[in-house]
Amino acid sequence: MKELILASRNIGKLREFNHAFKSAGIVFTGLESIPDAPEVEETGETYADNAMLKAKAIAIHIGKPVVAEDSGIEIDAMPGELGVYSARHAGDRPYSEVNADILEKLKGDNNRGCRYRCSIAMYDPDTKQERTVEGTCTGVIHDRQEGDDGFGYDPIFYIPEYGKTMAQLPLSIKNRISHRARAIEKLKEILCG
Repeated sequence: MKELILASRNIGKLREFNHAFKSAGIVFTGLESIPDAPEVEETGETYADNAMLKAKAIAIHIGKPVVAEDSGIEIDAMPGELGVYSARHAGDRPYSEVNADILEKLKGDNNRGCRYRCSIAMYDPDTKQERTVEGTCTGVIHDRQEGDDGFGYDPIFYIPEYGKTMAQLPLSIKNRISHRARAIEKLKEILCG
């Protein structure tokens, strides 16, 4: 079993990575396994920039290859408000409150198109090799929060083809269609050939 560090403290993301790589014999450990891990400020202009900032900082700190991810939601009716700033937009508030604010802001607005975007970066401090992959998932902002199997903006991210929010989908489907799942598939090609 090969172990890799995922530069994240997000249990939901860690669960998705481990579920996706289970059959490949790769297990991901989060930053909780590195007590002195540096806090990395996400100052990049793109998801790929932020993912690489995290991957490099942690990889250099521990002297081993590291995988990092950055993702966000883009809402057509709120241009420039979220995207790479999605996590910062939420701050320390619970996502149920953040999602309620978005629903209130979009009340009566028919322009509800949205997409999740994800970039995954991998950095090897020995070879200085940098790799990035990306994935996208499109949907619409629902008119209410539904489901409790997701995290972040999942309860308002509605997938019309399934008639459910991302937070209502079983992990088996989410791990096929989500932005992160699509980026993870590309990472698998790099790591597993």
